[in-house]
Amino acid sequence: MKLNEETKKAERFENLGLIQPLLKAIKEKNYTEPTQIQSKSIPLVLSGQDVLGCAQTGTGKTAAFAIPILQHLYQERHGKSNSRKIRSLIITPTRELAIQIAESFTLYGKYTKIRNTVIFGGVKQRAQTDALRRGVDILVATPGRLLDLMDQGYIRLNDVEYFVLDEADRMLDMGFIHDIRKIIAKLPVKRQSLFFSATMPRKIVDLSHKILRNPTKVEVSPEAPTVEIIQQNLYYTNRASKKDLLFHILRDSKIEHVLLFSRTKHGCDRIVRNLKSQKIKAAAIHGDKTQNNRQKALEQFKAGEIRVLVATDIAARGIDINKLKYVINYDIPNISETYVHRIGRTGRAGEEGSAISICEPEENGYIRDIEKLIKRKITVVENNPFPQTDKPMTASEKKEWEKEKQKRKNKFFAAKKEREAKRKVFKASRKRY
Repeated sequence: MKLNEETKKAERFENLGLIQPLLKAIKEKNYTEPTQIQSKSIPLVLSGQDVLGCAQTGTGKTAAFAIPILQHLYQERHGKSNSRKIRSLIITPTRELAIQIAESFTLYGKYTKIRNTVIFGGVKQRAQTDALRRGVDILVATPGRLLDLMDQGYIRLNDVEYFVLDEADRMLDMGFIHDIRKIIAKLPVKRQSLFFSATMPRKIVDLSHKILRNPTKVEVSPEAPTVEIIQQNLYYTNRASKKDLLFHILRDSKIEHVLLFSRTKHGCDRIVRNLKSQKIKAAAIHGDKTQNNRQKALEQFKAGEIRVLVATDIAARGIDINKLKYVINYDIPNISETYVHRIGRTGRAGEEGSAISICEPEENGYIRDIEKLIKRKITVVENNPFPQTDKPMTASEKKEWEKEKQKRKNKFFAAKKEREAKRKVFKASRKRY
């Protein structure tokens, strides 16, 4: 069964059959009208149906499953004993997204006394296992840490009644498919399952068949396609000029906060160093940063203490920053869909958004591919003090350049390793005295 995504008139949360504790929490956040994915999914989940949801980021899908799950657990728990077992499991690919989903459950469940916790890797497990010992109704988890704690005996999934697999396509991209199959094998056969993905390639559809039973499919797009809402500008420049062009762009005082994408972790750190040299407050989030450092940088950015947050694509997955107006592509992605995901961080819920892309000669072909995908030309900025004058490298030139780049990279990390070794020796010598 497939639902029509057109809505004849905007509904209100009061019309979705929600209980007062939930409506009270929703009202406190000044939410009145549900998004399309919420108005379509909430009644289905409340009626006990499995749901296959195809919705991009920024459509409000977390609330689409969090609100009805909270209602189910509240109504079923009413009058029962106080013992808590994991009755709802939400699996998501990244630490940042897991934290945000848990925060949503806390926000909407404020008046329900339903308890949730979140577990993820990259940090010590003690605080997480302590929370599990105290008992939780809802568990939000990344696959690796969940399997680890299951193996250690801290988690059993025998009592799970509501299962959610979120960002399924990203799970596939990140190589979690085998972990997901292991987790599914431990779940009770009798359960309600919800499956959400921004895209529906063949492998995702095949996976959904193994998880869902006679699901209702909900396909929802933003009110206008992301690329139509967001103002998109493009600077063509040389590789050597990228840094100076970025400084030029950031001289615009209107760009108060910007999420900047770099292709690599090493690139993120280099960009942050360059920005700090110009007294621009910046921080990086990527896979080599500890979870505490990543979360601190994100909180500082949300609080306005950092002007530029530099991120890799995987680290930025799930980042939800209200009213973020600017995204900068410092490196043009070679996968066109990644461009759409990046600029989708701004212009959410119909807000204004602006995406600025900096393109070097080797990336010109990527821009052409992106324009084919989005079916429009990206506006080229003519008033550019650092125009592109170089030509793309030939195959032999590129091979030589990659070889030289690897040499510099090896030299950098060798020097870093040597510094760390000297630091350890120095610390050891101080302890002796």
